[in-house]
Formats: sequence, C-alpha cells, structure tokens
Amino acid sequence: MNELLLCDQTGMPDDGRVFPMRDISLRVLEGEHPFHVAHKAAAAENWKAEITEKPALFDGDMVLQHKLDFRDGTLKGEAFIAPYSTFLWWRRQSEGLGAFHAACFPVIISSDDALIAVEMASHTANAGQVYFAAGSLDRSDIVDGYCDLGGNMRREVREETGLDLAQASSDGRLFGSYRNRRLIILQCFRFDEPATRLLDRIAAHMLVDEEKEIAGAVAIRTADPHAHFYNRAMLPLLEWFFDEGRQSGRIPD
Repeated sequence: MNELLLCDQTGMPDDGRVFPMRDISLRVLEGEHPFHVAHKAAAAENWKAEITEKPALFDGDMVLQHKLDFRDGTLKGEAFIAPYSTFLWWRRQSEGLGAFHAACFPVIISSDDALIAVEMASHTANAGQVYFAAGSLDRSDIVDGYCDLGGNMRREVREETGLDLAQASSDGRLFGSYRNRRLIILQCFRFDEPATRLLDRIAAHMLVDEEKEIAGAVAIRTADPHAHFYNRAMLPLLEWFFDEGRQSGRIPD
C-alpha cells in the first residue's frame, strides 16, 4: 500500500501501527483552544447529558492538542488548556476535526512477561474498558510551558495502581500509535516482580484509594483482542508487543 495513504497532515501513519519516536516536544500555548471557542455551546449542552449518565464526572482542565507534526522521528505539537467537557464533545465527532488528543500509555511488563493493565470503574467516562493505567495530560503535567510526559505517566500509574515507575527499569525509548487524530505515546517499564505479585499490590492499593478509578487489574499474556473489553487503542499495541516487538527486539528484557 502506498505509504502516503497511511498518513494525514501530521506525518504519522494513521493506521494505529506502533512506530518509534526519537523525541517529543508538546508545547502548551496561552489562550483558548480554537475548537473550544467554536463549540462552547454544543460542549456545554453535551456535558449535561454526560453528567446525567455519569454524575461522578468532573469538568476539569486538560491539555488538548491543536497541531501535531512528526518529522525525522521528532514530534512537535502545540496545545491549549481546554475543559474536559470540550474534549468529550470533540471525541463524539466522527471525524475528530479541529483538535488532536495525545495520551501516554506506560506499558507495564512483569518479570514473567505479562502486561499489566487496568479495567476502568463504572463511574468513569471509559467504564469497563481495559487499557494501561493512564490519563489525559493536564495542568499538573506542564513544566516550563511543555508537557512532562514522564511526569504524567508516573502520576497516573501511582494514582490508579499504587505502583511506582521509579522501581521499574526502562531504556527510555518512546513509541507512538496514531489513528483518527488520536495519539498514544508509549514507553515500556519492566518490574522485577511476577504478574501475580503486581496484581496483589494493585489490589491492596484499591482498598485505600479514595478515587477508585479502576475496577481491577489484569495480566495480559496474549494478543487475543477478545480476551478483555479492550479500549480500541490497545489492539495494535498488543499485536506489537506479543508479535512484532519481540521479533524485532524492541521490548526491553
């Protein structure tokens, strides 16, 4: 297939496949996101329906990308702070025009080669979906005007699972998976503990976690897309890890 057919204006392959990224620089600008300005009324009306269905949702600030440009292995982006309600309205649009969403997936690997993911709780926007402990970039992830991706991953994993990524090993390599104006940024973290031990630690954290964002954690040992109710972004990542990744040696030992 012609490579150009797989790319949009960002320069990234638009089919979800995992690709290496050498450097990422996501700048957060002052002012309002143009999509938010243009759709404030519609987003506010949609928010009423969202909180009627899930009253626990919180309309906090998040980082919503405005531009993404991937060249020679380097990703540069420009974003604005926008309400979560605006993001929920944006993601309901089939074409996703007017913005991009970027999120980090810390790929947690146990010592016995399982992937550790979480199932989101019923009161969250992605109820029941299984994916890596993660959350949208927000104000707390901005350092000197740029998104601190490592900080975001550490915070989200700690909040949702109680695990500390500082206790894991990582070679620091970054990867991306992009489809329909949604970018997942990946980094692998290997813990020196088997999956059963990591799941026990997460279960213990859930007993004292006040937010209770997750319903539980799972150990994934296969690329079978039907093994769990996966967020669709997980599917190419599972194929990459269990098939392509190991064959090409991209997964850290």
